Amino acid sequence: MMDVTAIEARLSAVVDRLTSAKAAVGDIIIGQSEVVEQSLAAILAGGHALLTGVPGLGKTKLVETLSIVLGLASRRVQFTPDLMPSDILGSEVLDETPAGRRFRFLPGPIFTELLMADEINRASPRTQSALLQAMAEGHVAVAGENRPVPKPFHVLATQNPIEQEGTYPLPEAQLDRFLLDIRIDYPDAANERTMLIMTTGTAQAAAQPVLDVAELIEAQTLVRAMPVATSVVDGILQLVRGARPETPAWRELAAQLAWGPGPRAAQALMLASRARALLDGRLSPSLEDVAALAAPALRHRMALNFSARAEGVELDAIIARLTSSL
Repeated sequence: MMDVTAIEARLSAVVDRLTSAKAAVGDIIIGQSEVVEQSLAAILAGGHALLTGVPGLGKTKLVETLSIVLGLASRRVQFTPDLMPSDILGSEVLDETPAGRRFRFLPGPIFTELLMADEINRASPRTQSALLQAMAEGHVAVAGENRPVPKPFHVLATQNPIEQEGTYPLPEAQLDRFLLDIRIDYPDAANERTMLIMTTGTAQAAAQPVLDVAELIEAQTLVRAMPVATSVVDGILQLVRGARPETPAWRELAAQLAWGPGPRAAQALMLASRARALLDGRLSPSLEDVAALAAPALRHRMALNFSARAEGVELDAIIARLTSSL
């Protein structure tokens, strides 16, 4: 194992490259700095992200830009109710060869480094679950054989929060596989004006590669090697455990929660906080990083009960109150 000095030296060497990558994505995706930061943090942490926002906010453009800037091979799948698991995973076909008939595997779009699962909640649960094994284990079982997906492998899935007709809500087990649930809101007036001018002229800005796959893997390895202060570890545990009805941060919270985040939420916060610190040019995460990522790391791993929803209680407001005590 490397000592702290060696780790810090290697981290310092990649900070400039990651800062350039973050700026390159921000030059294309206007007015969504937090979304860009959280998306990059999810990838640097080696995880997957769920992008939730109304149509037209640049979710597809964000994934396309990330793939170019990070040097990742990418594929896009438009999820529809008639999409089948084999449309994602691939299938075997029977070929005529001089040696006789043989089966040949045709890989599906999941065999890529960055997969955009567009409107994932429009596909049936059976098709949604086709992603689960790859997201959790890095391989898929097709025709009785485990086939590894490329490394790195990341899924950025999108969903529309305002149109629920003909959709299939993601089950909790699959939601938990997403490191972060990133919410995309409307840009402010100044950024929307800049975006309007930039995207309606004869020349448009194009993303340029900044990293390659080897550099990204190196950065992901270093994220896991970053030192973390005891106060940050304690803060993460306090936050996650306080969001459970069994160990609520305040008494009334127990009566509002149906369930709370499991240990994977703490793991997600630990890794994503390290990645956010590195993107900001720091070599160790702080409680500020934990607070900034608490909502995207927790909101899809906990739920309000019926009475709390009927009273108008909001999950993000609970998370904000939890982070205020860090």
